[in-house]
Amino acid sequence: MPMLLQHIDAIARAKQRDVLYLTFPPAEPLAEPRRSYESLDSRKQIIAWLEANAIDWTMCGHFARENTMRSYAGQIYIDVPYDSEDPTYQRVQAFLEFADGSMRFEDVRFWVVSLEQAMKNAHHDEPGFWERWADNF
Repeated sequence: MPMLLQHIDAIARAKQRDVLYLTFPPAEPLAEPRRSYESLDSRKQIIAWLEANAIDWTMCGHFARENTMRSYAGQIYIDVPYDSEDPTYQRVQAFLEFADGSMRFEDVRFWVVSLEQAMKNAHHDEPGFWERWADNF
């Protein structure tokens, strides 16, 4: 069944704040066939942990680009403000990263998309933008 996902930058604009998300790139892109995001144990563990800790999350798209189309690859938006003083953010960070900032899961990347960066795509929010884009593709 088709799904309509929001790009992570659109989520940042809607929230009017920096946002957190996860990506699941292959360990060595050319060394093995692309794994299905549904089969990744790390993604399953993270989702289970988020749900067990009552932390909202949703599937999302990469940062929108007008010259690139990407299929969904398991990206997750984590609905927690990027604030090092926030206890929920601290729990998420401690779960995903070691104290030195390296990732606990080798096939996961933890990102912050700043509102400033997301605002560079504010024109994407104009009514009909993506429809006009598709017509001219």
